[in-house]
Amino acid sequence: MPSDSEPGTAEPEPIPPDRLRTALDVVGLDFADDELALMGRRAAVHQAGYERLRALPVPWDLAPAVRFEPRIPGLVGRAGRVKAGRVSLPETVRPDSLDELAFGSIPQLAALIRSRQVSCIELATFALDRLAGVDPLLHCVVTATPERALAQARGLDEELSRGEWRGPLHGIPWGAKDLLAVRGYPTTWGTPPFADQVIDQDATVVERLDAAGAVLVAKLSLGELAWGDVWTAGRTNNPWDLAEGSSGSSAGSAAAVAAGAVAFAIGSETLGSILSPAQVCGVTGLRPTFGRVSRHGAMALAWSMDKLGPMGRSAEDAAIVLEAIAGPDGRDETVTPEPFAFPAAVDPRGWRIGVVEAAFEKHEPLRGALDELRSFGCELVPVELPSALVEDFWLILDAEAATSFDDITRDGRIRRMARHEDEAWPNVFRAARLIPAVDYLRANRARRRLMLDLDAVMRDVDLLVHPSDEDATLVAENLAGQPAVALPWGSRPNGAPDSIALAAHLDREMDLLGFAMAWQSRTEYHKRHPVI
Repeated sequence: MPSDSEPGTAEPEPIPPDRLRTALDVVGLDFADDELALMGRRAAVHQAGYERLRALPVPWDLAPAVRFEPRIPGLVGRAGRVKAGRVSLPETVRPDSLDELAFGSIPQLAALIRSRQVSCIELATFALDRLAGVDPLLHCVVTATPERALAQARGLDEELSRGEWRGPLHGIPWGAKDLLAVRGYPTTWGTPPFADQVIDQDATVVERLDAAGAVLVAKLSLGELAWGDVWTAGRTNNPWDLAEGSSGSSAGSAAAVAAGAVAFAIGSETLGSILSPAQVCGVTGLRPTFGRVSRHGAMALAWSMDKLGPMGRSAEDAAIVLEAIAGPDGRDETVTPEPFAFPAAVDPRGWRIGVVEAAFEKHEPLRGALDELRSFGCELVPVELPSALVEDFWLILDAEAATSFDDITRDGRIRRMARHEDEAWPNVFRAARLIPAVDYLRANRARRRLMLDLDAVMRDVDLLVHPSDEDATLVAENLAGQPAVALPWGSRPNGAPDSIALAAHLDREMDLLGFAMAWQSRTEYHKRHPVI
C-alpha cells in the first residue's frame, strides 16, 4: 500500500489518545490505550486531508461519484399489467366566466385551447391574476414569472393559429417548486443564504415542460431547504383552513393547485414532501420511482433519495405530466430508460392490493377506502412492512443533506437560516459531521436488505394501499425508491378530503396511475375544492 503522506508536506503531529477517546465516545466506540496510541498518526493524516478536500471548489450541482441504484439483483417485482393508452379530450364549451375553469382538469383545459375557445394568453393571464389574488392569504408564491409566461403564451397562440398543437399541455399554466432552476429568475431554495441566487440555466423538467407547451406562471414556496413547515417569508397556508400550514416541503405546489391557481405543479420528495402536502391540501400527488425524472437543475438535498413529481387535480393529470418529464436527459445519470406512457383504461377487478394493516391502526376512518376497493372487485391481501427500524436510516438523509450544504455550515452562512433548534437543518448539518463514514455505508448495506425485504412483501400483490402520511411506509418506500400516489379520499373536519396512498413496484407507474385513474373515475373526492 502506498504512503498516506502527501509528497512535500510535513508529517502532522499525532492526535493524542485523550482527544481520540473523546471523539470515539461521541460515536459510541471504545478502544484500548495501545490502540488509541497507534491510531494517532493516521487520524492526524486524515484530519489534514479533510482540510485539503474542503479547500477544493465543489459546485452545487456536482453529484458524488457513487450513486444509488434501486434496481438491484435479487429484486423480483412483477410484470406490468397496464398498456399504453391515449389522452382523451372531452367535448367542452367555454363557460360564461373563466373563474369556472379554476379547477378544470388538464384534458378539459386542453380541449378548450385546442378548439381555440380559450386562448393561451387568456389562461395564462387568468392564472397569474388568480395567484396574485390568493397569495396574500396562502403565501404560496416566491416569484411570479409574468413576462416569461405571457411571451410563451403568445407564441403558443401563434402556433395554434398555424394549426400546430403540441399536445395536452399546450398552454396549460403550471408552477415550479422554488428549488428548480429557471433562467433569469431567483432560485431561493426557501432560505436567506440563497435569497439572491440566480442560476443561469433551466432545470430539465422546466425545459421539457416548455417543449410540451406548458406555461410557467410562478415559482412556488417550499419549506427552508425542503424542510416541512419552516418558512422565511410567512407560512404557506392550507387553502382549506388558513389557520394551518400546508405541510412540506412542496407546500406552495400543493396550495396553488388546491386553490385553483395553477393546473398542476412540480414538487419534490425525499422523505414525504409530495405525499404529505398532497394529503393536507387534498390534491393528487405523485412520487415517481427514483430515477424516473431527471433532477438536473434541482437543488440536491439527498442524492440517493431525491425525486421530482407532479401535483395536480387527478391521477390522469399526473400521468399527462409524467409522460412529458420522464426519461433520460444525459445529465442526471440516475435516470432510467424504462419507458413510461399515458396508461390505457383499467378494469380493477382481480387486482391484488396489499393492505399495510399496521398503518391503518391510527387511521381507522380510512378503512372505508378498503371497502371501496373490495366493491370494485379487488382482492385485498394483508401485508406487514419489513421489521427493520426504519427510523435508524435517518442518518443516510442527514449525512447526504449535510454534505450538500457543507459549505454554508463551515463558512457561517447557516446562521442566517430561519430556524435554529433541535429539529431544524442547521443543527442537523452540524450533528451530521459526527456520523462516521463507516456507519453511513453500513446503513446503506442495511438499506439494501430493507429493499429486498420490501420486495418480498410486495411480490404477490400488484399495489400497496396505506394512509398517505404514515411515517413507516413513507420512510421504507422512499429508501427503496418506489413510486406512490396520494389520492384525495374521505373527509376531514375542515371540509378537505383526507388522503389514501397507493404504492407500486419500481418503474410500474403505468400500473399505479392506471389503477388510480380507474379508482377516481368511480369516485368524486378529487373534485372537491376549497372556497377561498
